[in-house]
Amino acid sequence: MDQEAIMYLTFCSLTLIIALANLSQIASGVMGYVVLFLVIIAVVFLLIMTFADYVLFPLVTGMFGITFQPARNYRITKGQDVVIKNVGGIYYAIGYATANIFSYVFKAERIQENEEERQMQSPESWERAVMSIPFPFRFHVLSVGRDVQTVRDELEGKRSYQEFQLSQAMKNAGSNEMVITDIQRKISVIQAQMDRISQEEKPVATLMYLETVAVGVSEKAAMDALAAQIKQLQIAMSALDVQVQRIVGRELYTLFKFGFALPTTYDEVSTNFDREG
Repeated sequence: MDQEAIMYLTFCSLTLIIALANLSQIASGVMGYVVLFLVIIAVVFLLIMTFADYVLFPLVTGMFGITFQPARNYRITKGQDVVIKNVGGIYYAIGYATANIFSYVFKAERIQENEEERQMQSPESWERAVMSIPFPFRFHVLSVGRDVQTVRDELEGKRSYQEFQLSQAMKNAGSNEMVITDIQRKISVIQAQMDRISQEEKPVATLMYLETVAVGVSEKAAMDALAAQIKQLQIAMSALDVQVQRIVGRELYTLFKFGFALPTTYDEVSTNFDREG
């Protein structure tokens, strides 16, 4: 969770607390319940805007037919999943999909004995996957070195939270054994990451995504072709044990901007890194 998300969450919580504390002064009887209902709706709306904008944005823009112009001669459709460019009556549809293909794996997370063999076969697997794709696409890797102390503080916070969850689960006699085991695994992974940092390993955040462009004689034809291409990418990359998910909403505009200028600070893309990580 980045600083912006924490700010929104804090604001939403304070708004609800203040409204409840002053409800009797704001209104009473039926009107009081109406005011409380409106406050809760507003809080829920803000939370969706913060954590699930990829759901809310396409819904709103689709209902009202709203489009955006991220750059000259480019347009983001009301579905918030395609960037369209019209050149002389020919339509180009640009789409993005997440793809953490070569994700960083800590030793404590490795559970397969043939891990080294799989890594040796990775180049060949990549070639076979690409050979089955009959159209060009880009594989982007955006990386940034992170401050060691900042990452250590974040990991300590995550470990404390998981330890609290574990203590609560163990106090609860009805807790599922699988839940306890899963929490213990998360704690061991976090501890392994902290140990690696203590051994002077520098933390690196990496965002990986795919970009492809489809062409059509109409906007719909280009969009349909793009959907088919992304589907082919999902099928091809599945051989690499990768989940390719199409980008929708605010992140579409963010990734489109990366084609013109890279971000200058980690904070500019921290939300994307958090969702990918």
